[in-house]
Amino acid sequence: MRRSDIKSICIFCGSLGENSRIYAEAARSVARLLAEKKVTLVYGGARTGLMGVLADAALSAGGKVVGVIPQELMEFRNPRLTQTFVVKDMHQRKAQMARMADAFIALPGGLGTMEELFETWTWSQLGIHSKPCGLMNVAGFYDNLLAQAETMLREGFVLPCYRQILITGDDPEELMEKLHSFETPSPKREWVT
Repeated sequence: MRRSDIKSICIFCGSLGENSRIYAEAARSVARLLAEKKVTLVYGGARTGLMGVLADAALSAGGKVVGVIPQELMEFRNPRLTQTFVVKDMHQRKAQMARMADAFIALPGGLGTMEELFETWTWSQLGIHSKPCGLMNVAGFYDNLLAQAETMLREGFVLPCYRQILITGDDPEELMEKLHSFETPSPKREWVT
């Protein structure tokens, strides 16, 4: 089933890292592609780091950008956004972004990006959503994480159908095509309760 219904994509990325040319250019490329395809960018609402680069590039390309930011981080809010949702805390931020998005992509980032990626991936495994989860492996940034995922698979901690949920690519066009082609995998066994 082709997911032509992807109208919004939530992107997780660093609130730092804007000084890395290669990561900043990857964020700009993704942002321009979303604007070109008329896909709304949903993100964490900050003006700093790769988050700021991403939002500014999407806006400059004529895209729609929706930010979701916790009250405690309002000092970092990007004032140029198409729409901003202010929420109580980080838990509400993730839930709100997940509700608003038809798919997810993680660009390079730090602890927050990892936490968002893994929670979204886990929610898919648990059947909380059936939205595609993409990982943009810019310049091998996620090579070690992908190797760990293969170790978890090999050692029996992740079923093959759940490993397949995480779609990877190092090119925005390629990753977008994979997101559109994603089919929700079926588990090979029932959970034991």
